[in-house]
Amino acid sequence: MAKKSIRVYEHPAGGWDALKALGGQLLEQKSPLKAANTLRHVNQPDGFDCPGCAWPDPKHTSSFEYCENGGKAVAWEATAMRCTPEFFAAHTVTELESWNDHDLEMTGRLTHPMAYDAASDRYLPVSWDEAFATIGAALAALPDPNMAEFYTSGRTSNEAAFLYQLFVREFGTNNFPDCSNMCHEATSVGLPKSIGVGKGTVLLEDFDKTDCIFIFGQNPGTNSPRMMTSLRNAARRGVPIHSFNPFRERALERFQAPQDPVEMTTLTSTKISSCLYQVRVGGDVAVLKGIMKCLVEWDDAARRDEHPAVLDHEFIAGHTAGFEPLAADLRATAWDDIERCSGLTRAEIEDTARTYAQAERAIVVYGMGLTQHRFGAQNVQQAANLCLLRGNMGKDGAGLCPVRGHSNVQGDRTVGITEVPSAEFLERLEKRFGFTPPSAHGHNVVTALEAMTRGDVRAFIGMGGNIVSAIPDWEQTHAAFRKLDLTVHISTKLNRSHLVHGKTALILPCLGRTEIDIQANGPQSVTVEDSMSMVHASAGRNAPASEHLLSEPAIVAGIARATLGARSVVDWEHFIADYDRIRDAIEAVFPIFEAYNDRIRVPGGFHLTSTARERIWVTDSGKANLIVHEGLGEDPALHDADVLWLTSVRSHDQYNTTLYSLSDRYRGIKGQRDILFMNPEEIAKRGLNDGDRVDITAVSVDGMERKVARFRLVSYAFPNGACAAYYPEVNPLVPLYAHDPMSFTPSYKAIPVRITPSAEARA
Repeated sequence: MAKKSIRVYEHPAGGWDALKALGGQLLEQKSPLKAANTLRHVNQPDGFDCPGCAWPDPKHTSSFEYCENGGKAVAWEATAMRCTPEFFAAHTVTELESWNDHDLEMTGRLTHPMAYDAASDRYLPVSWDEAFATIGAALAALPDPNMAEFYTSGRTSNEAAFLYQLFVREFGTNNFPDCSNMCHEATSVGLPKSIGVGKGTVLLEDFDKTDCIFIFGQNPGTNSPRMMTSLRNAARRGVPIHSFNPFRERALERFQAPQDPVEMTTLTSTKISSCLYQVRVGGDVAVLKGIMKCLVEWDDAARRDEHPAVLDHEFIAGHTAGFEPLAADLRATAWDDIERCSGLTRAEIEDTARTYAQAERAIVVYGMGLTQHRFGAQNVQQAANLCLLRGNMGKDGAGLCPVRGHSNVQGDRTVGITEVPSAEFLERLEKRFGFTPPSAHGHNVVTALEAMTRGDVRAFIGMGGNIVSAIPDWEQTHAAFRKLDLTVHISTKLNRSHLVHGKTALILPCLGRTEIDIQANGPQSVTVEDSMSMVHASAGRNAPASEHLLSEPAIVAGIARATLGARSVVDWEHFIADYDRIRDAIEAVFPIFEAYNDRIRVPGGFHLTSTARERIWVTDSGKANLIVHEGLGEDPALHDADVLWLTSVRSHDQYNTTLYSLSDRYRGIKGQRDILFMNPEEIAKRGLNDGDRVDITAVSVDGMERKVARFRLVSYAFPNGACAAYYPEVNPLVPLYAHDPMSFTPSYKAIPVRITPSAEARA
C-alpha cells in the first residue's frame, strides 16, 4: 500500500523529478535494462512510435525524443511481469473486481487467450481457434448485424483499423463506437462546419514561427509532455503565451527541460505562460467571446477614426461567411455576463485580446477542457472563429492546434473508423472489394450505450482500451455490459473491462507497439498518424511477451474468417502475410494516401494535407464559416448557490485510464485518488474543513441518484463555484444524457454537483 500524503509541490515541471519518476517506473516494472534499451528506439526512423500521446516530434528523426510519461508507457508495455493462466486460476473475477485499476494492470502482460467460465467464476485458457470459433458463432447467430458494437481505441494502428472496419462493414453494420467519441469528437464534428476539416491546421515548425500562443483547457506537462519543448522554445524567444485553465498547472507555469544540461545542472527553469488565467469551469466560451468582442469593437472604433483595422478584412471578405451575424452577437453580449461566466475580469480579457491583436501570427491550442462539455463542438467553433477573425489560418506560424490524446486516435478515423461514413468512401470501398457496405449511420459510444441499456445490443468487441472505466454513468452502463451475450477485448494487460463482462467473455492478448511482428513474408511495420497529420512507420524491437500473442491485424483477420466464412470476398491471409498489401488497399480507398508504402519508407514519413491549411474550404458555403454561439454556455444550475461545477482531471501519473501509480506529483498528492479539490472559500461556505470526507452527488434531471462517497477534501487554489476530482473515479456522476448534442461527447469537464459531509467527515 503506497504511503498517503498531501504536500505542496515546489519544483518546476520536468527536470530531475521527471527522470527520477521514470527511473522508478523502470525498476517497478522489473525490466530496467530492457526498458532503457527499448527507449533508445522510441520515435526513431527504424524504431517504433511512442504508445503514449499523439504529439509529433521533429521530423521523426531525433536522437532523444521521448518524455517522462512516454517513457512510462514504454516501460508499462515492456514490463517483465506476466498475467498468466496460473494467475487467473488463483483469482476469481469477483475477487479481481475489488482490486484497483493500478493493481490490475500491474499483474503484467497477458500471455494467453482466455475465456470466462461461469461455473468457477474464472478466466480459463483457450486456443486461438477455439476463441475465434466462439466469437464467429456468436456474431453469425445475431438476427441483425446492428446488434453488435465494434469499439476501437487510439492505440490501434492504421493497418489494424482499416481491416477492422473492412470486416465490420462486410459483416453488415456501421456500429463503430470509438474512444474519440469521448474526447475530441467535438473537434471532428465541430471543425468541419467551420473550416471544412476535422483536424488541426498547424505543423510542429509553426511553433518556431508564431508571435503568440493561446492555450485553452490543455495540461501539456501531463497529457503531452513533448509539447513542452515547443512551448519552452517559444517562451525563451519572447513569444507571449496566454493559458486558460481552472488549475494553475505546474507545466504551464515553469518547466525544466531534461534535455538541457544547463537547466539541469544549474537547477533553473523556463517560465512558460506570460499570463495564466484560472478560468471558471465551463467558462471558456465566455473568454473566447470576450476576446472576440474586444477585437470587433476595437475594429469598429478604428474604422470610425480611420485608424488601421484590427480585423483582417481582406481575409474575412475573401475566405469567410457569416461575419455580420457573429459581429452583431459579440456586440450584444454584455461584459457583466462575460465576467460572471468566465470568472475573469474585463481587464484580463482585454489584455489577452490586445496581445492577440498585436500578433501577426498566432496559434490557438486547445484540449479536452474545451471538448468535453455540454456544448463542446460549439466551443471548438469559437476557437476557430478567433483564428479566422485575424486570418490566422493557412499561413506559417498560425492556426488551430487541437491536441489529441492517444497516439493513433486521429489515424483510426482517417482510415475508416466512423459511424457516419461518407457516400464517397463507401463507393470506393465497394469498388475495391466488391461488396456493398451498409450506408445507414451506426452507433457512437453514447448511442451504443443507450442501445445496450434498451437491450437492443447483444455483442461487444473492443479493439484495445478500457471502455467500462472510460464511459459515463457507471450504474446504468456497467449493468448494460453485464447483460450482453458476448464481450470480447483485444488487450495487452488486464483491466476493468475484462471484469464487467457478458455471459460469454473472452480476452485476446495482442502484440504491443514495442514488439516485433513477424508474419509470413517477414517482419512487419505498422503506421500511425500524429496530432498534426504526419504519418510514419512503426516497427517494434522487443521479442513478444508470449509466444501465444497475435498482432491486432491477425486477430481481426481471425475473427473475420470465423464470422464470415466462405461468403467473405476478402483474402484475409493475403493481407496478414504482408502489411504493405493492407496499405495498398488503404491507398485505393483513400487517395490522400498516394504512394503510401514509398512515403513511409522516408524518415519522418509524410503529411496528410489539410485543405484548411491551404485555405481551401470544403464546406457547404465554400468558405470558412464564422458560427454564432448564442449565449455563453450557461446552465440554470449555475445560479444555484449550493451547486458546484465539478471537472474531472487526470493525475500526472496517469495516461487515459492507465494509472502508473496512485500519486499526482505536480498537485502534491501521494498514494491516493479519492480526492476533491476545492478552494478554501467554498469549503468554509459549506461548514467543512480541509481533510474532511465528503459525498459528491450529481444534480440530475432524470430522477436517478448518482453519488460517489468519502472523497477527501483538499484545499487548493481553484475558481469559485467549482471543484475537481480524478477521472475515471467520478465518471459515475456523469449522466448518459449529459453530452454535446452535436458530437455526443460526454460532459466530463462540467458536472453540476452538491457536496455533503460523509457519515464520518474526518479522514
